[in-house]
Amino acid sequence: MKSRQVLLLFLLAVSGLTSCQDTKTVVDDNFEIAGHNWSYTEKVQIPFEIANPEQLHNLYVNLRLTSEYKYSNIFLLIHVIGPDGKKTTERKEFRLALPDGEWLGSGSGNLYSFQIPFREDHKFPVKGKYVIELEQNMRDNPLNNVSDAGVRIEKAN
Repeated sequence: MKSRQVLLLFLLAVSGLTSCQDTKTVVDDNFEIAGHNWSYTEKVQIPFEIANPEQLHNLYVNLRLTSEYKYSNIFLLIHVIGPDGKKTTERKEFRLALPDGEWLGSGSGNLYSFQIPFREDHKFPVKGKYVIELEQNMRDNPLNNVSDAGVRIEKAN
């Protein structure tokens, strides 16, 4: 009898979790940068799948920096590799702080988190498996005090 109660509770918990799933999010992955030192050669790769090429998507860069990060911006190369293996590259600058040094991200202790839009209402050309690669493109190599980098892709309204 006791094992039935445990099983019933487990099934209720699982059904509760699946009913609360976020259906807008395609991918939201972040990867830790080893030693908080992001080298040119360490590209962050985020694989994902597009099921409906007619669907519009919003794309965001996720970053987490320590308070010791010495710049108010960051330049990234954003590579998108399509199902056919073709790669497109875009260089983007993201503003991280105001001119007075106040961080634009949300802070917790020594870390500041950013979720910065880089494409809105974007339509992927075909369905299939894609990969987004983030590559730091600052003058410093390695770029110090970058804790995590990643991508969020969600379905637009």
